[in-house]
Amino acid sequence: MARRLRSGYTTGACAAAAAKAAVLFAVCGFQPRSVEIPFPDGSRHVFDVHGCQKKCGDADDCLFIASVIKDAGDDPDVTNGAEIMAGIRMIAGPSILRDCVRGPEERIFICRGQGVGMVSKPGPRRMICEAVLEGLGGEEKDIAVTISIPNGKLLAEKTLNRRLGVIDGLSVLGTTGIVKPVSAEAWTATIEASLSVAKAAGVSEAVLSTGRTSEKGVQSLINLPEEAYAMMGDYLRFSLIAASEKGFKKIHLAGMWAKIMKAAMEIPQTHVRHGALEVEQALMLLEKLGAGKKMLRELAGANTAREIYFRLSDQGEYELIRAVCRKAKAYAEKTAGVPVKVYLVSSSAKVLEHV
Repeated sequence: MARRLRSGYTTGACAAAAAKAAVLFAVCGFQPRSVEIPFPDGSRHVFDVHGCQKKCGDADDCLFIASVIKDAGDDPDVTNGAEIMAGIRMIAGPSILRDCVRGPEERIFICRGQGVGMVSKPGPRRMICEAVLEGLGGEEKDIAVTISIPNGKLLAEKTLNRRLGVIDGLSVLGTTGIVKPVSAEAWTATIEASLSVAKAAGVSEAVLSTGRTSEKGVQSLINLPEEAYAMMGDYLRFSLIAASEKGFKKIHLAGMWAKIMKAAMEIPQTHVRHGALEVEQALMLLEKLGAGKKMLRELAGANTAREIYFRLSDQGEYELIRAVCRKAKAYAEKTAGVPVKVYLVSSSAKVLEHV
């Protein structure tokens, strides 16, 4: 029986927990080891505090800092394990504030620190404010909360943030506070958002890739702006239709051999759980595309799509490989209703074929 995937916490929830810890440090004078904060659904959750520190200027203007290590559960989140920091400073008025937004609580300002591109949604801001108010314990003070992620700028390079308009760091998100392991809805929403950004940027051709390696390979051949690229993962049919519905005149489709072969076999969702690549089915496709009996016998012992490719390549069956790419192209064009160019990319990001 498959293990149930474990949920985790959003960056916004971690920022709220760090903010409460920093406030307790500032107001009560002790460094909490853990804090409990409220979530939007009324539940309460406990976070371990990673560390606290105090920095004071000449005029005894002190910044109280606390941090929490993000646990994203079983979600493949690049921010899992990142240190989320909150710095608390008591303020006399809003005139000194830069890179800040006023929270739902009028006297609390939320500011962008190192590694943070934006605190972009009302949900996280509300969570941060509620956590800060609990930490204040009724004291009426104006407070600036600066959220920082020390390596956020580096981590952001591994996300789609830049394409979605978030620069210089990570976005602090999380309406519910809980990270659920990646879902179909999350993937398709990201694909839709990426294609919408491309359309808004005036791009007429979209590039759909199954992963970063495939994307990197096709970037070496075509001269299109960064906004044109959308990571589709395993959502082949969905992405083709979405790109067509948004009015792109041409689609560039990049993937490695297993995904291209699945496209040739007209499997709409290319994740293994939705359509495992059976060697027998693959051989039936290759036979239809002209593979001889001797070649088919040699391929019959292959265990994976990758092994099939290497055996074809070793035998110099490049025309048969191109035929698979052309079949994938035919399926993509039939699905999208617009011209599609297919790129077969190696694990080292080299384009092996394009049709």
